Amino acid sequence: MTRRSTTRLLAASAAALTAVSLSACASSDREDEGGGGGGETGGTLVFGAAGDPKMFDPAFASDGETFRVARQIHEGLLGNELGGTDPVPELARDWDVSEDGLEYTFALEEGVKFHDGTDFNAEAVCFNFDRWYNFEGLAQSPSATPYYQDVFGGFASTPDTPSIFESCEATDESTAVIRLTKVTSRFPSALALPAFSIQSPDALQEYDADNLGGNDDALTYSEYALEHPVGTGPFKFDSWDRSNGEVTIVRNDDYWGDKAKLDEIIFRTISDGNTRRQEFQAGEIDAYDFVAPADYETLQEDGEVLVRDPFNILYLGINHGNVPGTTANPALKDVRVRQAIAHAIDRETIVNSQLPEGAEVATQFMPPTVEGWADDVTTYEYDVERAKELLAEAGATGTTLKFFYPTDVSRPYLPDPAAIFQVINQNLIDAGFTVEATALPWNPDYLNAVQAGLQHDIHLLGWTGDYNDAYNFIGTFFAAKADGLAKAEFGAFDNQEIFAALDEGDTNPDVDGRTEDYQEANRRIMEFLPGLPISHSPPALVVSERVQGLEPSPLTAEVFSTVSLTD
Repeated sequence: MTRRSTTRLLAASAAALTAVSLSACASSDREDEGGGGGGETGGTLVFGAAGDPKMFDPAFASDGETFRVARQIHEGLLGNELGGTDPVPELARDWDVSEDGLEYTFALEEGVKFHDGTDFNAEAVCFNFDRWYNFEGLAQSPSATPYYQDVFGGFASTPDTPSIFESCEATDESTAVIRLTKVTSRFPSALALPAFSIQSPDALQEYDADNLGGNDDALTYSEYALEHPVGTGPFKFDSWDRSNGEVTIVRNDDYWGDKAKLDEIIFRTISDGNTRRQEFQAGEIDAYDFVAPADYETLQEDGEVLVRDPFNILYLGINHGNVPGTTANPALKDVRVRQAIAHAIDRETIVNSQLPEGAEVATQFMPPTVEGWADDVTTYEYDVERAKELLAEAGATGTTLKFFYPTDVSRPYLPDPAAIFQVINQNLIDAGFTVEATALPWNPDYLNAVQAGLQHDIHLLGWTGDYNDAYNFIGTFFAAKADGLAKAEFGAFDNQEIFAALDEGDTNPDVDGRTEDYQEANRRIMEFLPGLPISHSPPALVVSERVQGLEPSPLTAEVFSTVSLTD
């Protein structure tokens, strides 16, 4: 077995592939950056969240508000550097990888306890990996475990849908060996995602964590996920008052690393952006996210606006109508109709009027800072007359589009959904489409509706990168899923050329070759046009003058263990 340091792992190699920047998990730089447990402490931080979390079992999560809370409670084998995107050790202090890139040996931190007092060790690590691999029933739904399926593929009981996970073995208390069935660029980098946090086996079993109810469109969650999440992080879950939208977490005084400085954090849901601003200016909350660009200057008088680097994509998804039971418009199978939609939309106006300074029109479904971005993809300029011509050629003038958009939420890529909807809606009408609008609350109605792909024709959604890799963007959207088709959100289209280019990029051990594969995938995606990329934008959060030590993350993956309050 060949020794690989973290730095070495991040370099390209035929055996291990490139480890890439990650998002959505707690930082493990707390020993250096977190104040050593001897700095200021105390007080309650009130954070204005833009929406409700779904629940607190990150294995079943996919939304930012759930992860915002979960990453304070839970930790994974890997994390992210504070305020950055590079992967760093967290519960794993180091790891080795075999020459063939299929076996990873993780050396674990010792003396770590879960919040319930039970031991974190290699057996707990393997319990979690085996849990994910052996999910059954609704837990195998793409809406329940999207991150597991995007990274690992299938489950133990789905032999026709293979998994890249083979086994996890606890060779001793502080050593876990994970074996894969094939090399992939996503491993081990993806282990920094909160979805792969290591949770207490005792608590998962005691509170029947895997007992999902409802259906694919409307999942219900266990007592564990709603009331008893147990991790190893610097904060512990205290309560969730769903009647007034408040989640409270408290400092974990037995934390294995540098302890958090705050006594507690209250995440208070304030879905309306204007109300968040007013509450902040009134001193009712100490910080909030997704600041409206027009408010930047005013808010600088009351605190500090922290602008993140853009690492996201806003897109208009198009339903190709291949999901069983779909009511999507069959006209959208015609690429000329999809091209007409693309030419109809004035993306420059959206960027200039609705997004913050620094936003830019997207030409493809990933930012230009990610390797694999191609400078020669097919582009679709704003051209109303060309849109009308294409509709006429397709015999689709007047086509009705069921346009879904979310309410009660602001996202890093979508600060004001209703305002952006209004621009696109008018654009489509001007080009000869008929629009039937449906506005749904973000969580769970909107997410469940568009991810199931059963009702909408087009929809607004976006993505903030989980790690700095092309597959995390275009593979997440457009790679073949368990049924051999693209995800339901895009109408489960079948395009083998796109699927093959993405698979070649994921499994190519050569960095330059992998980049070329992803560039080719981007070209094919923009020719096929499964949706329209709209923009990349730099989201911001604001903190009051008394908030110290909050590092903005370009991945919107802030941790709060370093935060303190001044009088």
